[in-house]
Parts: sequence; structure tokens; C-alpha cells
Amino acid sequence: MTSESLQPLTGPSRRTVVATVGAAGIAVALTACGSQDSGDKNASGAGAGAAGTVIGKTSDIPEGGGKIFTEPGVVVTQPTAGTFKAFSTKCTHKGCPVTSVANGVIVCPCHHSEFSIEDGSVKRVPATQPLPAVQITVSGDEIKLA
Repeated sequence: MTSESLQPLTGPSRRTVVATVGAAGIAVALTACGSQDSGDKNASGAGAGAAGTVIGKTSDIPEGGGKIFTEPGVVVTQPTAGTFKAFSTKCTHKGCPVTSVANGVIVCPCHHSEFSIEDGSVKRVPATQPLPAVQITVSGDEIKLA
């Protein structure tokens, strides 16, 4: 037997394996972060509703309150009679969907952040950023994504 046959097979070093796994993990993380359609003109984080899509009726929105439209990911509020505002339903704290509108605030159930129905601003932490506005139009009694 020669000494060549006793030599261990060489493979990638531990450093190479760790670097490769780390690079793959970063690639996966970046892909996940960028998975939202970058062509979406609605930077609000709202769902995939197309511009002009009717999401509700003005009569659905109580004065001083609001209604959540889950499918397009939009909460529409009526802070004062005839004034309609819309915001993303995605809480800016941890991304949970907001689930109710009461007493002049939009409420996230996950950590109890609250947002103003007037402008989406934070009324109760832990959220520190306002809900992003969503562009809507009101035509007659229909509320549409702009």
C-alpha cells in the first residue's frame, strides 16, 4: 500500500461551507424582502386591487368611523360627514392586519397600536409610523381605488 492511498480526501474547508451557506441565506432573505410586486404603483402596501375597482359604498362607512375591506387591504374612514380617507390595513409595527375601527381610531389587535381615522397617524404605540395612505375616489355612492 502506498502513502497516497492513506491520504484523506480533501473537500471544501469549513470556512467555504459557512460562507456558502451564509450567502445562500442572504439571497433567500433578499428574495423574500423583494417579493412584493415592484411594479405596483400603489406604494401604500395595499393589496392587489386595480385602479378603478369599486371597493365599497359611501353608505358602508359610518361618520366618525370606518370599515375594513380585507380583499384589497384597505381601511376606509369618514372622519367628518362626506370626507373619506383610506389607509393600508397593514400595521406599521409588525405587519399584522388591523381589524377594527372604533372611537376615532383604527386598531391593530396584535400589539394594540392605534391609528387616527383622520390621517393614519399613530395614536397609541408600539407602532411609530403612520398607516400609509391609499388613494381612493368617490363617485356618487361608490368608493374606488384610484
